[in-house]
Amino acid sequence: MPKLLRSTATRLALVFAILFMVAAMLLAGLLWWTTTGYLDRETDAVIAADTRAIGDRLSDFGLAGAVQTMNERIAADADNRGIYLLTDPRLRPLGGNVDAWPLKVGPRPGWYEIELVHRDRLHVARLLHVTLPGNFQLLVGRDVQDRVEMRNLFLRGLVWAGVAALTFAFFGAWLIRRAVERRIEGINRTALAIVQGDLARRVPLRDADDEFDQLVATINRMLDQIQQLIEGVRNVSNAIAHDLRTPLAETRARLEGLLRQPAGMDVSLDGIAAAIADIDRLIGVFNALLRLAELETGLRRAGFASVDVPALLDDAAELYSPAADAKGLDLVSHADTGLVLNGDRQLLAQAIGNLLDNAVKYTPAGGRIDVRAEVGTDGRILISVADSGPGIPEAERTRAVQRFYRGDASRHAEGVGLGLSLVEAVARLHGGELRLDGNNPGLRAVLALPPQA
Repeated sequence: MPKLLRSTATRLALVFAILFMVAAMLLAGLLWWTTTGYLDRETDAVIAADTRAIGDRLSDFGLAGAVQTMNERIAADADNRGIYLLTDPRLRPLGGNVDAWPLKVGPRPGWYEIELVHRDRLHVARLLHVTLPGNFQLLVGRDVQDRVEMRNLFLRGLVWAGVAALTFAFFGAWLIRRAVERRIEGINRTALAIVQGDLARRVPLRDADDEFDQLVATINRMLDQIQQLIEGVRNVSNAIAHDLRTPLAETRARLEGLLRQPAGMDVSLDGIAAAIADIDRLIGVFNALLRLAELETGLRRAGFASVDVPALLDDAAELYSPAADAKGLDLVSHADTGLVLNGDRQLLAQAIGNLLDNAVKYTPAGGRIDVRAEVGTDGRILISVADSGPGIPEAERTRAVQRFYRGDASRHAEGVGLGLSLVEAVARLHGGELRLDGNNPGLRAVLALPPQA
């Protein structure tokens, strides 16, 4: 039993059953109050009225008046349910329709409900005992046998109704427990399948649009994100192994060649310089990965400050103008005045620099690169770099921001495929996004960032 009570579904079912029973008991109490209780109160009111009337006649007209009033009420009692007895202080009858003072009525005045022989039959009677002036004792009551029988019948009905309510309560609780456990079991089965390696498994939806469906939808989105992250880690691991193998192999070959060559200062220095270049390339890859990890933690938000977008764009264009001129490219920069955003200037400069570096690298000689900063229709600041190069096929644009992804057009170019990943991370850090659109021909990369509040 304690193990069963540890189940949340069982506890919810028991709470439902208890609430159902409490509601049934309250309803039964209300029915009792409005039926049997009402009849009892009416009976007590009639008895009290008769008692006051007889007491008033005794005060006004003496004992004879009280006895006369009592006899009149006995004669007017059509259903013969009235009980009247007036005695002297020693309980000797002076009038009424009861032969002797009932033994079950004590000397203390008040209400009594006793079994009384009345008209040669043993009935339940509701009686009021009062002491009148002169120490006369008055007993007024009503035969309530029929109401007692009705009360007993009502109580038996309530008992059977309670049994039925209890049965329905536990049946409803069982249904609730079963429904909750079935929904939770679906989550457990999915979690177990994922633990066993089936990352594509998802919790089934019931299309009920209830709280469980909302929870399942949230869990499925979380599982999608986890699967994406795991696949990203797997792809990154594969990409790192692939991209680092070549420079490591080249470095090893150069160093091995240096060992085999005869001593010669010029040759040794050239080989060492080449090995250092390969090692620098590896260090650059790891630095880029560390920078991405730093951006994803969000720690750099603490250093945000106002950034003048036109000045930022001018600096970036000025930095890459020599490379563009050397390749015969037309680099044009334009920014609307007064654009200011809250961010890390160094990171934003690096992101724009990565976009310009890609544009200069892939745009053929005689091409054009447009760098612009303007306010979009949604109020965000749009920093775009558009080129007339080969572009990125639409099917590959969502994958282009993945780490180490290299498209067909960039497979033989320098780089390791981390540039756009870093730009996208900078955009997310600043509460914005990176969009890759076609430029017909070429690519238009847009950083959409929120303005300074």
